[in-house]
Amino acid sequence: MGRALPIDVHALQPGDILACWGGDLLSRVVSLGTCWPVGPTSLWLPPSHVAVICDYRDQPCWVESTTLCRHSCLVSGKPIEGVQAHLPELRIDDYLEHGGRVELYRLSPIDSLSSAESDLLTRILFRYLVGRVRYDKRRAALSGSKVFWLMQSCLPRSSREEMFCSQLIARLLMRLNRLNRANPAWYNPGRLLRRVCWDGTYERVGVVDGV
Repeated sequence: MGRALPIDVHALQPGDILACWGGDLLSRVVSLGTCWPVGPTSLWLPPSHVAVICDYRDQPCWVESTTLCRHSCLVSGKPIEGVQAHLPELRIDDYLEHGGRVELYRLSPIDSLSSAESDLLTRILFRYLVGRVRYDKRRAALSGSKVFWLMQSCLPRSSREEMFCSQLIARLLMRLNRLNRANPAWYNPGRLLRRVCWDGTYERVGVVDGV
């Protein structure tokens, strides 16, 4: 994949995936628990968290599903658990300030979103998901199990009321026809990025700088 180059936060585009490696113990446990020596070497030790970028009020917006954010959601106006929206620079700085890092994965040129698809992404996120969907702790834990990786049929069906971070993004990519239809709860952050990079849908662009 080559050396990751610095990326300005203001250059983020709709459909970008932000891969986050936290510096705290929990993040490291998640990364180690989902490591897999197959696919791009940059993902052998995968991220512990992923977020997606969309356009919101003419600026890049970071959307994620988490229980670990102290900032107020742009829609709810208060800190919440589950699917939420933030200014990208706030969340990127959260990771950088605590010894983590954030890398940018972008749709390949032939897979980039059209204007209509970008609008659809924003509508889906803000009409149905942000502030409405809770974080899915149980499926998040199951998705990280290598046993369940081998036994996909044992996963509980995907829920519209609860989603964890990579499940949310997998569901969006399936709706936008950038990922084959399947149970989105099967994808932990590392598995999702390995899949879309292997398919050639996404490319690792660089390391995201704070502001």
